[in-house]
Amino acid sequence: MADYREMWKELGMDVETHDQLCEVLPMAFTDVYLSQKNRPENMGYFDFVVSEIHGVRPAELVKAQKENGTKVFGTFCVYVPDEVIFAAGGIATGLCGGSQFWVPGGEKVLPTNTCPLIKASVGARLDGTCPFFKIADMYVGETTCDGKKKAWEILGEEVPMHIMDLPQMKRRKDYKAWSEEIVEFKEKVEEFTGNKVTEENLAASIKMINDKRRALERLYSARKNKNIPISGKDSLLISQIAFYDDPTRFTEMTNKICDELDKRVEEGVSVFESGTKRILLAGTPLAIPNWKIHNIVETSGGAVVCEEMCTGTRYFERPVDETQTTLEGQIDALAERYMGINCACFTPNNARIDDIIRLCKEYDVDGVIDVNLKFCNLYDTEGFLVERELKKAGIPVLGIETDYTDSDVQQLRTRVGAFIEMLDR
Repeated sequence: MADYREMWKELGMDVETHDQLCEVLPMAFTDVYLSQKNRPENMGYFDFVVSEIHGVRPAELVKAQKENGTKVFGTFCVYVPDEVIFAAGGIATGLCGGSQFWVPGGEKVLPTNTCPLIKASVGARLDGTCPFFKIADMYVGETTCDGKKKAWEILGEEVPMHIMDLPQMKRRKDYKAWSEEIVEFKEKVEEFTGNKVTEENLAASIKMINDKRRALERLYSARKNKNIPISGKDSLLISQIAFYDDPTRFTEMTNKICDELDKRVEEGVSVFESGTKRILLAGTPLAIPNWKIHNIVETSGGAVVCEEMCTGTRYFERPVDETQTTLEGQIDALAERYMGINCACFTPNNARIDDIIRLCKEYDVDGVIDVNLKFCNLYDTEGFLVERELKKAGIPVLGIETDYTDSDVQQLRTRVGAFIEMLDR
């Protein structure tokens, strides 16, 4: 990574502690990613983004703030409509933490039995060891779980916080309530940025974010082929970068690698040996740099071909209707699209199980691994229903619980290896 220490100091970061993360990340990335054989050439861009993860994009955000007065909004969830932020001339960037490095900072103020994603996010801000958390002018939270609701109160003492109240059911009145939440969010963003959201600029931002979704859909479609042209690890990395990279540039670079993948498919190129078992991962999101489960699967005889996760299909499926020409219609279209995401926070949530079974067929899956981050009660409880219905459908499934540490790697490797071996019988 180039030298961004002056920027980090200006942001008020704990640079010395942050240096420890900068020393560890390149080694971990090399072991997991650069050791792969026959990678697509256009992964080079995404490798570069990770190598400069706390430098290039943060520097762009700081420049936009200083030179243009642009407001940066930090978001934690796929339910926050980025379209509204960009329509008002702001920039949205994802903030979830996926590293054990930040967890101890979160445990200073949160119960130990809080999920690692929440603890890492809080720790990244309180310990001052992530520039994205220091750059954001406003955080946008949502009510998807009790742990997050309380975390927002703590983070709200550090940075202006807007919380969107996500309904917990999917009745028509809930869709209407979510439309009203988006209207309130629009008004808050307009007030904070000093810019109005109009039909024209909202239409443009809807198309921009839809283009990003379409690029990710291309990426995932390539993985449906018998000859798999890209590893699950590389696909996950692209999905993770989607949350904070410039959306137009990200779309361009993702389409570029998809062009290469299309050519690979035509030529029958696969990064896996023939007969490698095709695995779908379902469950909790895997925020960067959480690559543990993918690495275990793909070094244990399996190929991850799809993620039914927020860092996966939930992020890009179902584009927003682009035909609406009034603000009211556009906001209703946003509500329809975002309420179509099937998170475990909803009850009942049969549609999520339907999604998993559908994806198993589309990606010709041999088995499913249902991943739950430790202490995530929502996905852990719903895992019972998911696994029961998959077994009824004749789909092999393995449920696992993990966190960000490496203490369970060997145990997981044994269980995952046995599961993949069982698929051969």
